[in-house]
Amino acid sequence: MATNVSPEQSDILSAFQGKNKRVPVWFMRQAGRYLPQYQSLKANRPLNELFRDPEIAGAITLQPLEILGVDAAILFADILTMPSAMGFRIEFVNHKGPVIHNPINHPGDLKRLGKFSGLEHVSRTIQLINAVLPPSIPLIGFAGSPFSVATYLCLKHNRMMYESPKSFHQLMDLLTDNTIAYLKQQKEAGIKLFQLFDTWAGSLRREDYETFVLPYVQKIFKAVKLPSIYYLKNCAHLMDLMEKSGAEMLSVCETVNIKDIKTKKGIQGNLLNSLLYADDQTIIEETRVILKAAKSKHRKYIFNLSHGVMPDVNPLKLKLIVDEVHRFKWV
Repeated sequence: MATNVSPEQSDILSAFQGKNKRVPVWFMRQAGRYLPQYQSLKANRPLNELFRDPEIAGAITLQPLEILGVDAAILFADILTMPSAMGFRIEFVNHKGPVIHNPINHPGDLKRLGKFSGLEHVSRTIQLINAVLPPSIPLIGFAGSPFSVATYLCLKHNRMMYESPKSFHQLMDLLTDNTIAYLKQQKEAGIKLFQLFDTWAGSLRREDYETFVLPYVQKIFKAVKLPSIYYLKNCAHLMDLMEKSGAEMLSVCETVNIKDIKTKKGIQGNLLNSLLYADDQTIIEETRVILKAAKSKHRKYIFNLSHGVMPDVNPLKLKLIVDEVHRFKWV
């Protein structure tokens, strides 16, 4: 869905139309644990509390703007935030990740799952963030793709796909409808664009992606009328199918070279996140390579990483990238 926001207001939203005057940049997982400022806010509180406290979640969302100078904020949440409002008991354990206390173990477990019931704290967080964001900085909402969310909720998801495909499609249908409801809630609260994260679908064969993933992401992008980005990790063998997702921007990982992508859609990416451990000159050179490749092929472009920021990365490395991207002559 094209936006009528002018280039003077937002470089990122203008990039969806190819009207940006400089390259916009933000980072996946830019709000979080690698920042000392995050650690001071967190203290000894569990992640569950941070996600559910609108003032804290809002503050964490805003931190990278002043520290890094990025061109967008992304909501501090998790791809498993939505399932917590459909019957799953999910605990976010520090240094361990999400723990599902009532996972799906067999098709019969699908009967106890419900429709997304709404999450008021998410709406409140979005409202608090938008109250202080300048017009030039949009808030990005997000959700996990149905398949990637299912990999956490269903311990034997790959087995169910082949042993009981009807049940697996039933799970995908429910997660898809609930994801649409969740993203529409975020839209109503005030997000300006959204990204769908598909971290695990790239592990599938083409034919399985086409059967068990693509129809559901297509339904989401068709239903949620906002500028949209689709991130797919390990996407090299799926680029032509990714093109059919319905998203306006395709966020690619390091398995593809930006200059080799043939598309009229926008492209986001794709500096290898492990390069954040490299020396400054290497980071600058690698950033320039990607920027030059993007300029040669893609008028609609947003700079990002191949995946999320790791927790032990030095924030100064990210600031170095932001400054280099903003210096790059785009038009």
